[in-house]
Amino acid sequence: MNRETFRQNILELIRRTSAFLPPDVENVINLQRKLETSGSKADFALELVAQNIGLAKARSLPICQDTGTINFYFETPKGVDQLDLEELCRDAVKDATKRGYLRQNSVDSVDGTNTGDNLGPGSPVFHWEQTRDPHIHVRLVLKGGGCENMSAQYSLPMEIQGKRADRDLEGVRACILDAVWKAQGKGCGPGFLGVAIGGDRASGYEFAKRQLLRNVDDMSSDPGLAQLEARIMKEANTLDIGPMGFSGKFTVGCCKIGKLNRLPASFFVSVAYMCWAYRRRGVVLDVNGNVMEWLYQAPHEFQHEEQMPDLTLPAAEVVRLSTPLSEPDVRKLKVGDVVLLDGIVYTGRDAVHKYLHDGGELDVIRNGVIYHCGPVVLKDGGEYRVVAAGPTTSIREEPYQADIIKACQDDGCVHLHAIGGAAQIYAQCVQRVLSFRLEQFGSPEAVWELEVRNFPAVVTIDSHGNNLQQVVTDRSRELLGTAL
Repeated sequence: MNRETFRQNILELIRRTSAFLPPDVENVINLQRKLETSGSKADFALELVAQNIGLAKARSLPICQDTGTINFYFETPKGVDQLDLEELCRDAVKDATKRGYLRQNSVDSVDGTNTGDNLGPGSPVFHWEQTRDPHIHVRLVLKGGGCENMSAQYSLPMEIQGKRADRDLEGVRACILDAVWKAQGKGCGPGFLGVAIGGDRASGYEFAKRQLLRNVDDMSSDPGLAQLEARIMKEANTLDIGPMGFSGKFTVGCCKIGKLNRLPASFFVSVAYMCWAYRRRGVVLDVNGNVMEWLYQAPHEFQHEEQMPDLTLPAAEVVRLSTPLSEPDVRKLKVGDVVLLDGIVYTGRDAVHKYLHDGGELDVIRNGVIYHCGPVVLKDGGEYRVVAAGPTTSIREEPYQADIIKACQDDGCVHLHAIGGAAQIYAQCVQRVLSFRLEQFGSPEAVWELEVRNFPAVVTIDSHGNNLQQVVTDRSRELLGTAL
């Protein structure tokens, strides 16, 4: 094997997976966009998603700033040195991180140290199969943390939404619909589902995630499972959850179900939830590392340079705000308002919220705007440059934010919802990086002081106690109860 050829082709696989949404996924998003009501919040979200997809292609930069868990799926012929391939893949991952194709996402689970290169125990993840095909098949899935947190596992029989779910396909259906309802907008919906029936807890989750390797438009070869896949698609999209949990018709883009044998005592249903930024690509290599075929690829894709799209805000009435914000201006905002923000924002995710909750000092953000974001940042010529900057899923901060949400009414605050996964849209809003604090948390978890312009968001909690997503959650619970 030519080691450098193999490494360079894996590096190219990473670049394509991170920046170029697969055609089958993009086609579904474009088709479903047409079903949303013009001018609705769902329409607003999907328009920004579509522009973000085009922008990521043109800039060859991450579709979403959370490049997630790096999952390699290998099929190799007899005699291939898998340890050697792992080493070369790790080298490619390290290089991809330096180039900004991947965010620094590998964190020690005990002391919280970020390795800075996406390497470490269990990172990246490798799945191996030996086949009689003479070629090496490599598939890569980048699965972000927000959608991974919305994955779920059920053990039947059990009670779901007040009704018993048994060890049959009706019980499986109840589990899947419940998982969709619980995800709401917290997994950067619309979502794409991989489901496994059976196995043990570990193999079930792994097999559910493996279903995401299937094409969006294929059907299970098992008639019963094919029928259930189609039924889930119909019923999940009538729950009125919609993109980002804003309400709407497009909640799920596909549902792929597989089955494993199980022990008599166990009946697990595992649901792997994938966000709209459904990143998976693949390549077939000969044993020397040369490309034989690119997988999940449209004809003539990558044969021409992508043009930079014209970026326009979706048609909507907007409220313009500039920092520092005044309390009267904030109290005028109401749930559903679309806001364009100019000025200074400070990124702050899980580590920062815990730090502040535990008494840590960061006076610079007092009375300011906290953006739940872990950007991809490169350093050029001594200056920082943000290359991807979409929001992270804020539900994780809830244990630290009860007082903040209460302050919405008491002190005049609002919660703004940026469009999940739209990393290139928001990177374009960043005019410059002003400072960098709490470096010890690692780049994604540190506090970046950013100057932004025309930063689009939707008010989901206002200073009057109204909560848009709680309304959607309650309504979709009623629809789910009817479906079950």
